[in-house]
Amino acid sequence: MALTLYLIRHGETIYSQTGGYCGELDPELTDAGNQMASEFAAAYQSVPWQAIYVSPMKRTIATAKPLCEAISMEMQLRDGLKEIRYGEWEDKTSEWVKAHFAEDYERWLTEPAWNPPTGGETAVQIASRASAVIAEIEQKYSDGNVLVVSHKATIRIILCSLLGIDLGRYRDRISALAGSISQVRFGKYGPLLEVLGDRSYMSEALRNRPGT
Repeated sequence: MALTLYLIRHGETIYSQTGGYCGELDPELTDAGNQMASEFAAAYQSVPWQAIYVSPMKRTIATAKPLCEAISMEMQLRDGLKEIRYGEWEDKTSEWVKAHFAEDYERWLTEPAWNPPTGGETAVQIASRASAVIAEIEQKYSDGNVLVVSHKATIRIILCSLLGIDLGRYRDRISALAGSISQVRFGKYGPLLEVLGDRSYMSEALRNRPGT
């Protein structure tokens, strides 16, 4: 057997609907987001989980909670799985940022690995803290299924780091819609991406909701 890592982005929030920057902000899930969490639990509770690692934010905890309750497993909270810190851009739209921080915004779009949102985090910094959690999981679990419940940017950066994709391209190469699941198996030749951004477990009404 081999370790299989499931990475799920939290369910819908108001920010995943509006596209506003939400990193350190701590919104609740919307009703649709809570329904995503419930449908995920129903679809995946039969998987023999070894552990569930969760970012300590309301939206990720709420996403993990229905599954944890269904299988009577405690979630393990890790700060390393938090979302990117957007600094001065928190709670703002991209249009506002372009108007007020044009140079920083352009640098971030061009090379986010080393250029942060104003007062925020680079992709390299996020990869460093998130990779420490993945390394912990690899050390503790040589096989079986482990769930990671995290955020849009953080999941994309984790996947880039595991798959050898330039961190500066995480926004261009990896998709992670609200509630989507990606799956990586650690085999003989290293991490293998088996599933990317799957939302087939959701009802059609949830899958068709607009959002980022």
